[in-house]
Amino acid sequence: MTQIAPSMLSADFLHLEKDVRLVNGHADLFHLDIMDGVFVPNISYGFPVVRAIASIARKPLDAHLMIVSPEKYIERFAEAGASMLSFHLNASEDPSAALGMIRKCGMKAGIAINPDIPAESLFPYLSECDFVLIMSVFAGFGGQKFIETTYSRIETVRNEIRSRGLDCLIEVDGGVSGKNAAALKSAGADILVAGSAVFGADDPAAAIASMR
Repeated sequence: MTQIAPSMLSADFLHLEKDVRLVNGHADLFHLDIMDGVFVPNISYGFPVVRAIASIARKPLDAHLMIVSPEKYIERFAEAGASMLSFHLNASEDPSAALGMIRKCGMKAGIAINPDIPAESLFPYLSECDFVLIMSVFAGFGGQKFIETTYSRIETVRNEIRSRGLDCLIEVDGGVSGKNAAALKSAGADILVAGSAVFGADDPAAAIASMR
């Protein structure tokens, strides 16, 4: 079954506990977008918010690092409560070493790529990843329009995973909604990240159900 991971960047930060409990009750993961204002031109939130979410979370925390030198912070995200951690391929000098660090800290390890990075660039690392994150918008801002070439990129990676008999999930982030969830699943996506489509909906629980 497709996993749904609401992006907490779109949550109501004045009433964060309410939205955390919503995810606890209806979704599969908490997706945490961590931005440093350097790798991407935006700043989101850091360890205090991650720890606050972790304190009442009953679903795994999926941290997506959009930061330079992600290796510096891997251990701290594990300590803060993350269960999954991904970093951008072009943000790390040694992706294999970073993946090893993540696993050593007891987390599932993943690599993320923006739409302008060839899907094939993930191939050398697939055997070292528990999951890969294919961005369907450019990292750094919420509410962007879904990029249609994402479907073929997912298929490219899925075919490689299958041909090598690997156990690696595909996560998709950006512009995901009930309108394209079925097509994304058909292309090979296992985890769908959705922000505004969940927290901006009149009935977030129903929005999650429709995507699943």
